[in-house]
Amino acid sequence: MPTTAEFLAPVLALVCWTLVMWLWMYATRIPAMAAAGIDPQSAAHPGSLSALSSRVRSVADNYNHLHEQPTIFYALMFFTALTGGADGLALVLGWAYVASRVVHSLIQATINVVKLRFAVFALGSLVLIALAVKEALRVFAG
Repeated sequence: MPTTAEFLAPVLALVCWTLVMWLWMYATRIPAMAAAGIDPQSAAHPGSLSALSSRVRSVADNYNHLHEQPTIFYALMFFTALTGGADGLALVLGWAYVASRVVHSLIQATINVVKLRFAVFALGSLVLIALAVKEALRVFAG
């Protein structure tokens, strides 16, 4: 049985990865805005940065994606840790999900091949579903 710190390490890893993507986003966005002569105030509304290259927008899009489905992951991991389900299988599933998100980020922020990106997203989603089903069976059928 993993310790709480060991079990929640994938959560910390994904938080850290999200912050890496935040740094990457601003390291690409700010110079691109300056090169395009875009006034930062004009970025006050969604879609106002459409003049930036696809490569720059893809990094920002991925940063936003890391605030969508991963919220389910965070909730599931904390639920699992707090209710006694933090076993080896849940830990493996947690790390598998984090790995899928990192690979998804790297694909989106570099080559951005949508079919490949979707396949990795779907795989990560299946891992998340497996963790949710495992926990639902443990709690509701146990």
